[in-house]
Amino acid sequence: MEISGIISAILIGIVIGVLGRLVLPGRQRIGVLLTIAVGIVAAFVGTSIAVGLGVADTAGIDWIQLALQVALAAGGVAAVERLKAR
Repeated sequence: MEISGIISAILIGIVIGVLGRLVLPGRQRIGVLLTIAVGIVAAFVGTSIAVGLGVADTAGIDWIQLALQVALAAGGVAAVERLKAR
């Protein structure tokens, strides 16, 4: 992976983190930086899963990959919120 791919993954991770947070109902009591970090991790893991499933490169927008990433980000935000609450 080149540096441009890593930078774009980070930028996409920021958006994924915010979308994951918006998917969850109610208020999440974690910071913006933690949300961004969860989104970046979810973007990398979601892409890896999509590559493993063979749905990473499709014609047009990769909706399955995006759905995987947002679902992972939502799960990650919920998990971090529960861990932080303890």
